[in-house]
Amino acid sequence: MNKQQILRKRPTTLPESDTWELVSSDIPRPAVGEVLVKTHYVSIDPAMRGWMMDRKSYLPPVQLGEVMRGGTVGEVIESNAHPTLEVGDILSGWGGVQQYFTTNGEMQFPVDTSVLPMQKYLGVLGMPGMTAYFGILEVGKIKEGDTVVISGAAGAVGSLAGQIAKIKGCRVVGIAGGTAKCDYVVNTLGFDACIDYKEGKVYEDLVAHCAQGIDVYFDNVGGPILDAVLARIRLNARIVLCGAISQYNNTEVYGPKNYLSLLINRGTMQGMVVLDYITRYQEAGAQIGQWMLAGKIQSEETIVEGIEGLHPTFMRLFNGDKRGKLLLKVNAE
Repeated sequence: MNKQQILRKRPTTLPESDTWELVSSDIPRPAVGEVLVKTHYVSIDPAMRGWMMDRKSYLPPVQLGEVMRGGTVGEVIESNAHPTLEVGDILSGWGGVQQYFTTNGEMQFPVDTSVLPMQKYLGVLGMPGMTAYFGILEVGKIKEGDTVVISGAAGAVGSLAGQIAKIKGCRVVGIAGGTAKCDYVVNTLGFDACIDYKEGKVYEDLVAHCAQGIDVYFDNVGGPILDAVLARIRLNARIVLCGAISQYNNTEVYGPKNYLSLLINRGTMQGMVVLDYITRYQEAGAQIGQWMLAGKIQSEETIVEGIEGLHPTFMRLFNGDKRGKLLLKVNAE
């Protein structure tokens, strides 16, 4: 049988346990020109919260009664005359929160697991890695000597964005929640400093760690932390709006109060959606892979086993109980 997580409700605040329903159906059979994929890992991302909302966005909302959208990596276990994909191929793409799915190969990318394990293709070599790469380099336009601040610094995107900035010769200050995560950001990832936002003095710590101001801010959280950073930006600063996880479950969104700092400092604030760079994923993956093999990039996954645990696993995005990329393992390898 094929276990699937179906969207049943559109949450207005934090999703509840009945937001999804676990159902079982027959394993689908591939039509001519399709393959059957056995999913091993599903990517659990903050973006999923937005996909549940019935509103205009960069992707259409998941409809009630549909399998919950999610990035996946898995193995082709059956092919029905597909012209290029074969049994044994490992595919990374969009399979949804289910154990098996069929595909004609559209939006599925063969990956090489001979050097790196398949879960890396949902993290550092997947959508989070692409987001960090293009966000910090193309939107942030970092240059050597910049002071760069990264919120969500212990997460899948922030951890890589900061490491790329270090490779490029920047001073990098992270923002994360708790002593353990801050220690990880500095001592494992190599950031120059990390601010614990739970201590409640983000602005004061930014003054201490970014004495000359901030050139680039990679924003994953929004809210009051964005305001604190805006109060410290330098001339021609660049703000990368990647995410706003602090706001996703609020009924009223907190907008920036210090936005006039952008005017005074001739700064820019630009949103980025990683799908805009899809034609360049291979370029980014090759470079990130080289950095990894050279020991310049560290990455970590928090893996939770069992498709039944979608809801408690998803909640880890918001309660901080994870480090690096959060994955749901739905089948054994």
